[in-house]
Amino acid sequence: MLELKTEFLADIVVDVDWGGTINVGATPQGNRAIIYITGGTFEGPKLKGVVLPGGGDWYTARHDGSGILDVRAAARTDDDHIIYTYYRGINYATPEVRERMSRGEAVDPSEYYFRITPVFETASEKYDWLNRILAIGVGGITPAGVTYKIYTIL
Repeated sequence: MLELKTEFLADIVVDVDWGGTINVGATPQGNRAIIYITGGTFEGPKLKGVVLPGGGDWYTARHDGSGILDVRAAARTDDDHIIYTYYRGINYATPEVRERMSRGEAVDPSEYYFRITPVFETASEKYDWLNRILAIGVGGITPAGVTYKIYTIL
């Protein structure tokens, strides 16, 4: 059996407009909300830049207390290349932790589960290698948005 290995790709900080969230309501899949991305930054050993405004998360809060992320976003590298990303993810927190978060308290990411599976697309020759990797991320929720540590699966 081969061992799973990873390599650090980037830290990402995503700013969102929590106040502008569109609450769709209780659908058959769960409580649906659309959360807009307003900006952010990313930086790693091989790339650096900004998260562009205009993306979002078509988030579903399921009845079991977990949430399903469905995110699409674009970024611009510091050398002016565009990278599109989309990812699914799962987060889960106990009701007590969710209550603390809803009050705007800073909650340590070790107190909840937040994982994503980003996929990257770019037309850039320089960053073409992103089109051929699998990645995973560990997330954290902040009052301004979310943060991720992204790893390439080797």
